[in-house]
Amino acid sequence: MSDFLAMGGHGVYVWTAYGLSLVALVAVGAWPLLGMRTLVRGLKRRREHGEAEAT
Repeated sequence: MSDFLAMGGHGVYVWTAYGLSLVALVAVGAWPLLGMRTLVRGLKRRREHGEAEAT
């Protein structure tokens, strides 16, 4: 198992690349969700304060 993790001496670089890629993928997935939550909160706040646009 340690040979697999060491990857011929390049394990630190390989696992760091995998880790950073995973962090980037999670961030790319979470960013729109956080933006949507902020948008929904703002719209709810506008509705509560009677600032919604009249149609």
